[in-house]
Amino acid sequence: MASVSRVHSYARRSASSFGLSLALSLASAFAVPTLTQNAHAADAPQVASSAAVDASAVAAHDAAGRVDPRRALLMRDVFARSVTRRLKVPAAEQRAYGERLQQALAQNELGNLSGEYVVLVDRNENVQALFIYFRAAPSDTWQMIGASPVATGRPGQFDHFITPLGVFEHTPDNMDFRAEGTMNQNGIRGYGKHDMRIFDLGWAQGERGWGKGGMSQMRFQMHATDPDKLEPILGIRHSKGCVRIPASLNVFLDHYGMLDRDYEALVADGRSLWVLHSDRVATPWAGRYIVVVDSQRKARPAWSPAPSGKVRAKVPANADTAD
Repeated sequence: MASVSRVHSYARRSASSFGLSLALSLASAFAVPTLTQNAHAADAPQVASSAAVDASAVAAHDAAGRVDPRRALLMRDVFARSVTRRLKVPAAEQRAYGERLQQALAQNELGNLSGEYVVLVDRNENVQALFIYFRAAPSDTWQMIGASPVATGRPGQFDHFITPLGVFEHTPDNMDFRAEGTMNQNGIRGYGKHDMRIFDLGWAQGERGWGKGGMSQMRFQMHATDPDKLEPILGIRHSKGCVRIPASLNVFLDHYGMLDRDYEALVADGRSLWVLHSDRVATPWAGRYIVVVDSQRKARPAWSPAPSGKVRAKVPANADTAD
């Protein structure tokens, strides 16, 4: 499995000490009763106000001014209210994927990682799913927060990579950006609606899915996709190598800063980052790792259904030429 991508000193701060300072500096954001719907969010799926109320309870301080990390699991309810494309993963499968996550982390010297959210992607063509996990301490088992269908790299066409395996760090060294929402020559909004966030993971070694194969560099990102033409077919391999996710999941990860640990560290140091919205409600358990595995499944599990033939038939020609 690939090694961790670009690990830096500030990313190695202990989860407990950094999580506490982040909780103290950001907890005030959780106190808002509703979400401000600014102009920048006009085109994006809105996180329900009821979810914002739930989120304010997640980071509530105790009498000693601390935030109990076990409360991070309350984000399950926020996920269920906010994300429209969800997978109902059986408990046994949740445990199995938690074990896959732990194995991948351990292979990359991150076996004791805890106190922060982690995104796990199964690139297997019979699964195509994303999971969010959390555990409060290294001795705990990983607990699933929620799961959604995705689309990873589809081989067989020029410039299409198989999504790389490994543990990838979400760091400001590869600064995120936001979608313009414009269409390409095929009428596709490759990054989705205006203002959708592109989680940029930098350059990675990917397996070419065309010609004689082999490895070469690809820009690895996780992002939304065309809401009308391509989001309905999430659940099958259809990208050029990146991980396509539902728009509502994009907003959830973005608004609550689920992967923004290193971004918020810069903000805490006085940096102003345009890519972060001012009305975000950043979690004190922000993470920074996206892990890609392949479960090697030979058949489609019932909990991760593929899009129907009727839905696939509506996809226009050349729709996957934009990642």
